[in-house]
Amino acid sequence: MPEGPEIRQAADQLAAALVNQRVTEMFFAFEHLKPYEAEFIGHCVTAVRTRGKGMVMSFSNQLYIYSHNQLYGRWYVRKLHSYPQTNRQLRLAIHAKKSALLYSASDIEVLQHSDLATHPFLSRIELDVLDEAVTVEQIAQRFRDKRFYRRQLPILLLDQHFLGGLGNYLRSEILFVAKVFPTLRPVDCSDQQIEALSQAVLSVTQQSYQTKGITNDLDIAMRLKTQGYKRGYYRHYVFNRDNQPCFVCGTSIVKEILGGRRLYYCPHCQAK
Repeated sequence: MPEGPEIRQAADQLAAALVNQRVTEMFFAFEHLKPYEAEFIGHCVTAVRTRGKGMVMSFSNQLYIYSHNQLYGRWYVRKLHSYPQTNRQLRLAIHAKKSALLYSASDIEVLQHSDLATHPFLSRIELDVLDEAVTVEQIAQRFRDKRFYRRQLPILLLDQHFLGGLGNYLRSEILFVAKVFPTLRPVDCSDQQIEALSQAVLSVTQQSYQTKGITNDLDIAMRLKTQGYKRGYYRHYVFNRDNQPCFVCGTSIVKEILGGRRLYYCPHCQAK
């Protein structure tokens, strides 16, 4: 599933292609949305924003399009009416100066402004980790909040109500960078560990956004890239690297399944 950094990167591409451009044609794959197609024609895209893993596009007709990529959704920005060769199903197409195409996702809605505050997904996001206004102190307060502090960290870090935008690869990388054993709860952590977790939430997520998904130390990643290693090998510290040596200490990375999701950690760097 695309996580917050990937959705923000897609939003940046869409904004560059569509903002202040008039819509010439709109296509919705779902029958209940087709009556809205004509309402967008001739109106401009005014903004493309993200909220956690959700995206909201606003238009000059005071309507909004909400989308969530879910597991397999993918946005393409193409030349006008140019479609990629893919087996994916087209769900939404916005044609202006360029074409913005959303494939495979099924969570798409047309909203009024009054709907945004009560939307079942958007309204749950109290703190978006890619919001530039979010601070380390605010995140530390979330970890200490009694609503959250007795939950295991791997489960908590996937809860969009806790922190919007995190997902499976980010949680493993955050726990590693913070050097925190994965099955601890915030209530089990020292003040130093809470501080490290809070710092890692921001630094790892921001780096992933800025580098298109690299969460490893950038010097290590560049060295390995220069040596000819593929991106999949050096992209992350621990995620998807089970039985491979830790880049920091050389210990074999461990993979576990928690709640049906993969979790990776270094038993030495993250000793309990």
